[in-house]
Amino acid sequence: MPWRLILFIVIFAVFLVFITINLDNRCNINIGFTQFEGVPIFLTVFISFFLGLICATPLFLHLSRKRKGLPRKSKNKTDDAPSSPLTDAEFDEKIKKDAASARERLFAKKEARGDK
Repeated sequence: MPWRLILFIVIFAVFLVFITINLDNRCNINIGFTQFEGVPIFLTVFISFFLGLICATPLFLHLSRKRKGLPRKSKNKTDDAPSSPLTDAEFDEKIKKDAASARERLFAKKEARGDK
């Protein structure tokens, strides 16, 4: 079932009902240097909503860029990353040690089961 389409139709129907109910409701908008008279209420609401979106977009973009640069916090406190990054040689040594310990665990399991 196309749930997105159904949701879009329902939201669109709500907007249409809102617009038809408020077609005869009008207001005056004064923006300092000029005044708009007889503006329908639904236009005022939609324009205010979109201006709010435009004003919030830079804040959202700034926060999303800021979050990309920060490392994610792990749930387990013992697995935190070291405070200073490893050099290439240190990283290679760490990989070799991890591989060796994994190999040892694998062979220990095989010996315990009696596999060859």
